[in-house]
Amino acid sequence: MMKEPIPPERVLVPIALERVAESIALGRVVDPLLPGRVVEAVASGRTLERSTPPRVAEFIAPRRILFAALALTIFAGLVALAVAVLGADGWTIWEALILAAFLGTAPWLALSAANALVGFAILMIARDPVAAVLPVLDAVRPGPPRAVTAIIICVRNEAMAAVLPPLATLLDALAEKGVADRFRLHILSDTQDAAKADEEARAANDFVAARPASGVAVHYRRRVENTGYKSGNVMEFCDHDAGDAAFFIGLDADSTMSAEAVLRLVACMEADDRLAILQQMIVGRPAGAAFPRLFQFGMRAGMRAWGTGQAWWQGDEGPYWGHNAIIRIAPFRAHCRLDPLPDGSHILSHDQVEATRLHAAGWKVRVLTAEDGSAEGNPPAMPDFCIRDLRWAAGNMQYWQLLRLPGLTPMARWQLVQAILLFLAAPLWALIFVAAVVNAVTGGGATTNMGMLAALMLAGWFCHYAPKLLGYVEVLLKPALAAGYGGRGAFARGVAAELAFTALFEPARILHQAMFLAALACGRRIGWAPQNRDDRGVGWWDAARMFWPETLAGVVAAALLSGTALVFALPVLASLLLVIPFAVLTADARLSRWLREARIAAVPEELAPPGSYDRP
Repeated sequence: MMKEPIPPERVLVPIALERVAESIALGRVVDPLLPGRVVEAVASGRTLERSTPPRVAEFIAPRRILFAALALTIFAGLVALAVAVLGADGWTIWEALILAAFLGTAPWLALSAANALVGFAILMIARDPVAAVLPVLDAVRPGPPRAVTAIIICVRNEAMAAVLPPLATLLDALAEKGVADRFRLHILSDTQDAAKADEEARAANDFVAARPASGVAVHYRRRVENTGYKSGNVMEFCDHDAGDAAFFIGLDADSTMSAEAVLRLVACMEADDRLAILQQMIVGRPAGAAFPRLFQFGMRAGMRAWGTGQAWWQGDEGPYWGHNAIIRIAPFRAHCRLDPLPDGSHILSHDQVEATRLHAAGWKVRVLTAEDGSAEGNPPAMPDFCIRDLRWAAGNMQYWQLLRLPGLTPMARWQLVQAILLFLAAPLWALIFVAAVVNAVTGGGATTNMGMLAALMLAGWFCHYAPKLLGYVEVLLKPALAAGYGGRGAFARGVAAELAFTALFEPARILHQAMFLAALACGRRIGWAPQNRDDRGVGWWDAARMFWPETLAGVVAAALLSGTALVFALPVLASLLLVIPFAVLTADARLSRWLREARIAAVPEELAPPGSYDRP
C-alpha cells in the first residue's frame, strides 16, 4: 500500500495557508492553487496547472463575527432571564444547580436560534438561497461530466430487496441521460452472518447480471474483516477499488438520490478543484408509518433553516453527514484514515472527523442546501429511533478525545464541540428537571414570579425549536412552497400534528438519552449494530420493557408535585407518563393509515403526480 504523503503536507500546507491569509488581508484576488492542490500535486510528482480562473475569496470572518455576536446576545438574554427567575427570592442549592445546568444547555439554545434566524433571513430575502451560501454554483458549466464518479453504497445485514430497486432507478436515469460511462456503482458489504451473506451475494450477483451492458457498470465485494466499520469499508474502497474515479458519492442502505442531484454534485466538484466534500441536504423519504412521517415533517423544515444559516457563516469549513455527499478521492484517501482511539476503540461517528481532517489540510467542505433529489429513510418506530440515537450519542461523546489533536483549525474544533453539545444537553436537561422537582418539594421557589418563569420556558422552547418553527413560517409565507404540501391549510394541519407529536416525544427521548449517557460514562460500550428499517408494530410488552424507567420517573414526579409546580411540569410529565402508549400508537398500522388517507404531514414527493417531481 502506498505510503501516506505526510512530509509534503506538513511543509506546504502552512505556507499555502499563509499566502491565503496574506491575500485576504490585502484585499487581493486569491490564487486558486491552494493547499489541497499543492499537497496532491507534490505527492504525485505533477506540475501545478490552473484549471479554474482566479476567484475572489469569500470574506467569512465578518460573517462569523456577526454570527457570534448574535449567538452571544441570545445566550446573554437567556442567562439573564434565568438568573432573574431563579434568584428573585434568594438562592437555594437546587436553584443554583438548575442555573449551572442551564448554563450548559444555553450555548446550544443560542446556537440553534442564531442559525435559524440567519437561515430564515436568507431564505426570505435571497433570490436564490442555495446559491447565496454556495458560490460554486455560479461557476458550474453545462455539459456531461468529464471525470469518472463512483457511487458507493455500504451494506451490512440489509434486506437487498429494499436496497437494490432505488439503485436501479438511479442507474437507469443516468443511462437515459447518456452519461453511463462516467459512473460506476460499487456495493460494499460488511455482512458477517454467513447465511445473510450468501443471500446478499446472490441478490447482488443477480442484480449485476440483469444490468444492460451499455449501462452503468456495477461491482460487488464483501469484506471478511470489518476493520474500522463503515469508515474502514470506505477507505478500503479508496485504496483498492476506486480505479480512475476522481470522486465518489456515498449512499446509505436507506438513502436515495436522483440523477439530476448526482449530476449537480459532480458539476460543482468539477467547477472547483479545491472542493473536497460537497454535502447535499437530505430529506425524509415519503413514509407510511406514523412515527417517521411526523418526525421527518418537522426535521425537514428545521434542516432547511439550520443548514442555510450554518452554511452562511461556516463557509469552506462545513459539516459532513456521512452519506448523500460527493467526495474527492485523492485528498480523502490522503487525510481521512482514522486510527483507533487511545482506548483501542474505533471512531463510531467518523464523518465529522473526516471533515475536520480535510479542513486542517486546506480543503473545502461545503453544503448544498437544496432539498430536491436527496432523501433517506428514518427509523419506523420510537424504539428503533432511540437505538440509532444512542449509537450517535456514543459516537459524538468520543470527540472529547479528539479536541486537543494538533493541526485542527479553530472551526474544526468548534464542529466537534457542536457535535458534543448536541447530546450533552440531554443529561443537563434531565438534571434541571430533577433539581426543579426537588426544589419545589422542599419549598424552594415559593415566591417565584410565574409570569417570568413562563417567559423563560417559552424562550427556551422557541430557541430549541427555532429552526423548525421558522421553517414552518417560511412555508406559510410562500404560497408556491406551501402548494407542494397541498396548500397552507394542509400544511398547517401537518404542523399542528407534528408539534403535538414532538411535545409527547421529546422529553421522554431526552431522558432516555440522558440515562444512556450516564451508563456510557460508567463504562458501557456500544458498537455498530445493524439498523431495523422495516415498518412494524411495537408490542406493549416491548415498549414497557424499553421505557419503564421514563414512566416510573413520571409517576414519582407527579406524586411529589402539586399546585402550580405540577401545572408547570405537565408538559414533561405528559411525555414521561404516556411514553409507552405513545411508542405503541405511533407504530400502529391504523393510525398510520389514517394519517396517509387524511394526507396529514404529507411531503411534496408524496403528493406530486408521478414524474412531476424531481425524486429518486
